[in-house]
Formats: sequence, C-alpha cells, structure tokens
Amino acid sequence: MTDTLAWDAYAGQRPERRPVNGRGETTWFNWTQHADHGPGAELLALPDRGSVLDLGCGKGGNAAHLATVGHHTAGVDISPRQLDAARTRWGHLGRLTLHQANALDYLEEPGPDFDAVYSVYGAMWFTEPATLLAVIRSRLRPGGVLAFSQRPPVEGCYGCQASYIPHADDEDPFVVRRWDYEPTVWTHLLYESGFTKVAAQVLPPPLGKRRTGTLLVEARV
Repeated sequence: MTDTLAWDAYAGQRPERRPVNGRGETTWFNWTQHADHGPGAELLALPDRGSVLDLGCGKGGNAAHLATVGHHTAGVDISPRQLDAARTRWGHLGRLTLHQANALDYLEEPGPDFDAVYSVYGAMWFTEPATLLAVIRSRLRPGGVLAFSQRPPVEGCYGCQASYIPHADDEDPFVVRRWDYEPTVWTHLLYESGFTKVAAQVLPPPLGKRRTGTLLVEARV
C-alpha cells in the first residue's frame, strides 16, 4: 500500500507528455529525461506486430507509441493514478493493454512471453535486480531484448538507496528503494542472470545542457 501511495503522489508531480514532439509527431519513444534526445524504439529490435512489455509505464506515452506503430503492448504500473491518466489519453488504442500491479507480481503470474521488455526510469530502477532479472528472462522469447534506462549513480552511492517522494508540505516524504549501479556492474548482473550481448553506457545530455546523462542498458536472451 505504501508504494501505491508513493507512486500516486509521484504521478501528481509529473507533467503530461507534450501533444507533439520537436518533429511534430503525436507519439514517440524517449529513453532519456531530455526532450527530443537519444535513440528510439529501434533498440527493442521488435519484429512486425511484436509483443512488448513496459515495466513502470507511468502515463503511457512510450507504450502508446509502440501500440500506434503496430506492436501488441502491455503496460504495467503500480499507481492507479498513473494508469488513469494513461487510459484517459491512450485508452482508445486497440493494441495497448494497461495493468495495475507490482512488476514482479505481474511477471510471476501465468501469461504470454514477449519479444521485448523495457523500463524507462521505471520498475528496473526500483526493484531488487537479481530477482527481477531472472523473472524477466523467463518471460522473454529466444532472442528477445531487455532494455532499460535510468539516472546514472552518484559517485560513491551504489546499490540499494533511499529515494524520497514528497507528497505534502507538512508531512514526511514517502521513501522507496532504488538500485543504482555503474554500467560495469549492470553488465555483470545481466550476464550472471543468463543474458547475452549486454551493452551498458551513459548517454551524455544534449549539447548545452548541464544536467546529468542517462544510463542505458541493453541485453538479449
């Protein structure tokens, strides 16, 4: 229950996705925290009409893009408030299904396998990696892709960390756990979990931006 309340509070602090991006597109895929920056959905290497899972889909912008271009897309999020926003904007898309659940609970239930699983600043950041990676691998089809992005770790602050989500001026913030690792550690964890062709890097921010870059990780089964 605490995690649900925390992520509902977070949802209320997040802006809606823009109506169009810098290229005038109404849907698009974005791995980074910077607008119109970085690679797109090609990293998922999806076949035509592929099946893909978004862990921590939030308000659904990335999942909606994949559904719009023809992929069968499932989005999972623990926050009812996030999913209400996603259904309001994207509920008309026939290839998009949205599920309110903890990521691990959803993956451990019987269900279809996927051509790709991804997380953009989502459940991969906020779930114990060894457990989550094993379950993801069990739900990926041969040759399937896992890809995720999150902030790079702060130097010297590695492993399980406290992440604070404010929710009222006169109340203590919610506290959730996140896992911060350098690219070399993510690479090791993925190989240990049976993944192959692992690539982990920190994408620099756009030119002229002083904010941090984006950790981007890809792997196959």
